[in-house]
Amino acid sequence: MYISKSEGANFWLSCLSDIQSRRVKDILIACTDNLTGFSDAIRNVFPETTVHTCIVHQIRNSIKNVANKNQKIFMKDLKLVYKAVSKEQAEVELDNLELKWGEDYPIVIKFWRDNWDKLSAYFQYSDGIRKMIYTTNTVEGYHRQIRKVTKNKGVFTSDTALEKLVYLAYRNIRKKWTMPLDNWGKTAQQLTILYPDSFKLF
Repeated sequence: MYISKSEGANFWLSCLSDIQSRRVKDILIACTDNLTGFSDAIRNVFPETTVHTCIVHQIRNSIKNVANKNQKIFMKDLKLVYKAVSKEQAEVELDNLELKWGEDYPIVIKFWRDNWDKLSAYFQYSDGIRKMIYTTNTVEGYHRQIRKVTKNKGVFTSDTALEKLVYLAYRNIRKKWTMPLDNWGKTAQQLTILYPDSFKLF
């Protein structure tokens, strides 16, 4: 847990360097919400990491720039991109999306094109792994629960006071973390094959 007045490349670099100093050797896959400097910091400290941008964040940021009357059909067409069976198929669907909507929403299409390398990273994995990494919603959900505790406190007397409150909230939140990941055994075996030097079952 880190406290900072702002987020940026220097902040993320210090966080990741601290994690590395505590003997984390590598990160296999990192799903981020495309915050400025975060991906660069990850690659700087853990250069072998596959960095993937959260699909849900990308969709949210896209749809808010689409007229209400077109959102439903646009989302149907967009789903063909991020739900494609392969990167090649996704790129075909992205071309189709641009043909249909590019004139009306050029900035939205450009947003996908500009971020495509990080958005399409997850196509190299199986469905089980994709399901785990396509969104940062798990972290977002945790943050929402923390905010419920901190938002009514107003001003904290010190960073330590905030840290103590967050820690106590975390202790209560983690009691609900009892659901196992679907098909984890199969997914773990796939990760072992993909990352034989880093991920070991035994």
